[in-house]
Amino acid sequence: PALVDTLRNVATTLGAIPIVVNAEKHDAATAAVSHLPHIIASSLVNIVKDSDDETQLMKTLAAGGFRDITRIASSSPEMWEQICNTNRKPLVELLDRYIAELQDISASLKKESSDLKILHMFESSREYRNSISAKNKGVLTADYSFSVDIEDEVGAISTISVILASKGISIKNMGINNGRDHGEGALRISFYEEEAKEKARAVLERYRYDVRA
Repeated sequence: PALVDTLRNVATTLGAIPIVVNAEKHDAATAAVSHLPHIIASSLVNIVKDSDDETQLMKTLAAGGFRDITRIASSSPEMWEQICNTNRKPLVELLDRYIAELQDISASLKKESSDLKILHMFESSREYRNSISAKNKGVLTADYSFSVDIEDEVGAISTISVILASKGISIKNMGINNGRDHGEGALRISFYEEEAKEKARAVLERYRYDVRA
């Protein structure tokens, strides 16, 4: 208990939100909400890469939805290989469940008539996903932010600031995302409320910026 209190104080001092759970529960939770999603994102990107042809039509059409759900595939390969290997047991269990779910969906699609499996999947996932929306504050503070891919050139950041200011949108914070190992720069912009965030997203997309979750 004394050590836990010490670590809790350290975490709080650093601005983190300490949550005390046993190791087994922690590993299962992180496998579900962090490690498995990284595997799913990376495997999906590789499927598209291997399925595309010389015209690269799939790459050309890979827009908002695809980029949003595969953004984390840009993370460090070395780091995530190590993370997955240190949490094998719960991750394998979840992978087996996920594969079984995909097989059920595949079986439904092979039928000539719908058995409502796919509809129920979309309904259930939408309901649960909406329950963890940024609008609903839980343990973590609501985060009204997104990333924008920008060119490495003078004035790139100020241009975005001017565009948003001209539409009366207030920015809470703005900074370069240094977590990307390769590729274009990512500007992280946060807002005071969800409405401003969504308005800013719509404005920047009209200016043909690539906005990511």
